[in-house]
Amino acid sequence: MTRTPRPAALLALALLPLLAACSRGGNILTQRPQAPCPRVSLLADAVDLTRYRAGAVPDVGTVEVDARMIGFQARCDYAPRDAGLDVTLVVQVAAERGPTATRAVDLPYVVAVTDEAEGRVLNRGTDTVRLTFAGNERRTAVQGEQMMVRIPGDVRRAAEKVVLIGFQLTPEELAANRRRGVR
Repeated sequence: MTRTPRPAALLALALLPLLAACSRGGNILTQRPQAPCPRVSLLADAVDLTRYRAGAVPDVGTVEVDARMIGFQARCDYAPRDAGLDVTLVVQVAAERGPTATRAVDLPYVVAVTDEAEGRVLNRGTDTVRLTFAGNERRTAVQGEQMMVRIPGDVRRAAEKVVLIGFQLTPEELAANRRRGVR
């Protein structure tokens, strides 16, 4: 004789995965889905930075550091109390030491939040990444510190913004990058 499972037993079996999630400390009913992320990218005109000794004529012999942003890491989370999105960024920089360089150099960079449709800068902030060359080391690569950018407002609208990252350049440095083109 075969027994047909009762509906209550089938329901209990179906709920086992949910109960297991609760026993591990997670509550599947209250967990929020992954936060959406805005588009994050490096600003092409500002990924290269060649610094020369102060007051010197820009020349191969007066280079302090030649740096390039080679990437970034980005993570998005919901801001507390539905205040928008929190975007956590870490920049990655590779550099070559010039003949006039010191062992450590601080390179400022900017993070800007723009409106994708109009390209307007809505907010911007700056930070610094420190490069340290050991001994006679000519090249190095580092990750910066974590930087958090809050994009306030409705989460869907915040995810439509664009986050741009690049070195904070002088007008002369920007002009040199544009003349030289992408490396």
